[in-house]
Amino acid sequence: MLFDLDGTLLDHDAASDAAVVATVHAHGPPASTGPAQIIRWRRELEASAMDRCLAGAITFQEQRRLRVTGLAERCGAGQWPEERADAWFARYLERYEAEWRTYADVLPALRSLAQRSEPLALGVVTNGDAEQQRRKLARVGLAEWFPHVTASSEVGAAKPDPAVFHAACTAYRLRPAQVVYVGDRLRTDAEAATAAGLRGVWLDRHGTAPPGEPTVPRIERLDELPALMP
Repeated sequence: MLFDLDGTLLDHDAASDAAVVATVHAHGPPASTGPAQIIRWRRELEASAMDRCLAGAITFQEQRRLRVTGLAERCGAGQWPEERADAWFARYLERYEAEWRTYADVLPALRSLAQRSEPLALGVVTNGDAEQQRRKLARVGLAEWFPHVTASSEVGAAKPDPAVFHAACTAYRLRPAQVVYVGDRLRTDAEAATAAGLRGVWLDRHGTAPPGEPTVPRIERLDELPALMP
């Protein structure tokens, strides 16, 4: 069984939201808007920059700078040079890492899966920088649960590309049809995994299912996962 990381096992949004508000408060840019607007801008800028990064249009470091300079401009602080953006992001990153937490349902679900008569091999498939993603797992105490991490930065392909899912299956010497994949994004995670031949499961933590039945199994909490298993 493979899992997405951010938004599935680790509460990335809560960590990043808290970190960006604290960093703006401590180091600027001056903002006349409140925390809610800063958070909305943070999420918009991150999504846009990461999409470009995963498409190969910019580097991982460039997407970080783009997020910072975009936030400075939206706050009315003008254009920041790369050096200032890098320094700001380093301060933000310290706060972000200090806020890393798993969701409350993660460990109970993993323990339940481990008690099966036929224990499952577990792994992570993530769109992100391999070093940082492995550090997240170690920091929150999940590294021992997930001995193998398949990261887009190492594979050279990012979800929803089937190649990243197939790379993870190959690491375990399993056919895609033998593998379940769980992620919090319907199209990029669950539907993409299904299209790649895996059994995709959508973790709809926020209850955002569109009208009609989704095309893949849907759960709202990870502790519902064992009930889906044969």
